[in-house]
Parts: sequence; structure tokens; C-alpha cells
Amino acid sequence: MVYRIEMLYFYMIKGYNIVMKKDFIQQPFELDLKEPADVCPRGSHSVSFFELVYIVSGTGMQNINGNEFPYREGNLFLLVPEDAHRFIFKTKTQLFFIRFNKVFFRTSHMTASFLQRLEQTFSNHTLQGSVIKDQDNEMIIKNLMESLIIEMKNKNLYASELIRLLVQTILTAVSGNLTKEDNLKVNEMTDHKAADIIQYVHGNIYDPKKLTGENISSQFGISKNYLGRYFKNNTGKTLNEYAAHYKTGLIENRLKYSDMRISEIADEFGFTDKSHLNRFFKKIKGMSPSAFRNE
Repeated sequence: MVYRIEMLYFYMIKGYNIVMKKDFIQQPFELDLKEPADVCPRGSHSVSFFELVYIVSGTGMQNINGNEFPYREGNLFLLVPEDAHRFIFKTKTQLFFIRFNKVFFRTSHMTASFLQRLEQTFSNHTLQGSVIKDQDNEMIIKNLMESLIIEMKNKNLYASELIRLLVQTILTAVSGNLTKEDNLKVNEMTDHKAADIIQYVHGNIYDPKKLTGENISSQFGISKNYLGRYFKNNTGKTLNEYAAHYKTGLIENRLKYSDMRISEIADEFGFTDKSHLNRFFKKIKGMSPSAFRNE
């Protein structure tokens, strides 16, 4: 059972993977409830979008980029663009997919700043296996998923809006859990202040004025001369290197998985113009944004 929300945006397919099948979606988000099955009907494939995979029932293994994770009822997995995965069913399994692409982050009714934080979290999370780790959150997600499945089957006037709100609530819950788990990992590797600086960089990546050494040193009470050395001692990278590579990853996602013009991307990330973005991107990637997009 597939449910699609039709909108005025069309997600452009930029290429095909001839080695492994790649899936695409044409709407900002798509819901797909599979029938219970003894064998997964799909082989290995990669995705060009974000995908939440909820285990309605069953047990088995999921392979994501060569790493295997056991699954059971109530587990929830997050796939990001270019992830390759496949399921190995041990018992009869029913899967529920929530798929959404970059267009979703630009056309949703949520605020732009909140959508940017969502995108950052989903694009850069490091959590392995199921993204829901504790029993209380698992029960919340279970209730939301059951409500979403019920609304998919309703044909009343308000079903589409209720579905949209439920999807947004699920994404918000998952994002909060990912942020909490990633922060725990960061705090294990760095001291508390370095972890706070990393979060500050993520939250202000679209505003270069807030990422200057002078501003960050003022925000966190560290001298400007000591800031770079302190950050590198805790993370292995200079502050400028970390911010530049994080920003580059977000720009790569837009180039590959959206139809934004390069000038629009430059404006979003605070570059003075398209040429400024070209110089920045080429310094890190060794090619222009246009060449990267057309690879």
C-alpha cells in the first residue's frame, strides 16, 4: 500500500546506478506499507532519499552498507542518500517505509530554521542500528506509526493533513533521539565545552558571521588565540577545517539530491555569490559544484 502526497514540486532524477538498483521518489514524502512476507521481495539496492524503515512485525537482519543489524518488531532504521541495504527475513515480516527527500525540507509547513536542524541531524547522524534505543520512546513511535497507518486507510477530507502532521511528529521525535545519542558519543570523545562548540557550529552553519573565531571565542569564554589549538586537541581538526567539511557535506547533498540552482545554494550558506561558493567547494573537493553535480 503506497500513499503519496501530490505537490507542485518535482524531484529531478540526476542519474542511475548501473551496478545496484537505486530507488527514487517523485514527491516530497511517500508512505509505503508492505504486506507481511516470508522473504524480502527486494535484493540489495541503494536509495537517493531519506528513508525510515519501521518493523511492524517479524525478526531478521538488515544489512546497511555492509554492516548487519538484527531487527525485531518496533525497531526503526534510518537510511540516508547513497546508503545501500537489504533485508534477510528470519520470520514473516511486515515493513512500513516513510520516504522523504530534500524537497520535503523546503516545502513543509514547519519553520525554515527547524527544517534546517532536521536536515542537519538526519544527514550527519552517527547512530548505528535502530535509531530508537529506549522502551519509552519505542512505545511513542509505535503509537504514532499505528495512527499513521490508520489515517492512510481513511478517505475523509482531513486525512492528508493528519498524515502530514503525524509524519512531521515522527521525524521530530526521531531527530530528538538522534541528537541525544550523537551528543552522548561526542561527549565521550571530547570535553563538554568542545562538544558544545560542535553543536554551535551545526546550528549556525548557514550564518558565517557566527562562525568566526572571534565570535565563537566570545560565546564560549575561550581566548581567540587558544580556541583553534583547544578545538584541535579535542577533535583532531581545526575549527575552520571542521566547519568547512561539515558545510561541504550539506552542499554536496543539495547538489546531488535537489534541483536548487548553485546561486541559491550560495545564498543559503552565506556566500557572497556563486563564484565564492565555487572557490570554496573546489578548494576542498578539487572540482567545481557543477562538475560534482554532473558526476
